[in-house]
Amino acid sequence: MAKQPGKEQVQHLRGAINIERTFKTTTKELWDLWTTRKGLESWWGPDGFTTRVFRLDLHPGGEFEYEMTATAPEQVETMKKANLPLTSRAHGTYVEVTPLRRLAYRTVADFIPGVEAYEVGAVIDFHVVPQGVRLTISEDAMHDEEWTRMSEMGMSSSLDRLARLIGRIKGGSS
Repeated sequence: MAKQPGKEQVQHLRGAINIERTFKTTTKELWDLWTTRKGLESWWGPDGFTTRVFRLDLHPGGEFEYEMTATAPEQVETMKKANLPLTSRAHGTYVEVTPLRRLAYRTVADFIPGVEAYEVGAVIDFHVVPQGVRLTISEDAMHDEEWTRMSEMGMSSSLDRLARLIGRIKGGSS
């Protein structure tokens, strides 16, 4: 199957989440949206959530911390039905930071009721292609299939938000 710009390719390999998406922008612009407080707060998190970044030490061994809050009525209701708080904090450590090429980090999954904390790794690679920049994202599977599915849905929704933001910045669609 041919990959189309702006279309996402999702597949599960060895228990991981793998997503590819192409954005009509420059590597520098996309990198800044992934690596600055202002950038992340403008798009990170699924639709219906807002994100506030508290720490962003962008270097190997550097830490990050942010919170996501359900703000849209549908997401508020979903969180309440699942017995989850409307706001959750996430934190972790950057493993690799290769400017304009790769981000790798480990997030501590300590927000899941009844589940002992564990780490989830993610790698984001930035590739220049004729259509713009192709991101390849690989994330570790969560502790079970349902949480892995929710993680995949969350990342896909976040990338949808990122594409819409880039479209607004560029004055068109991404």
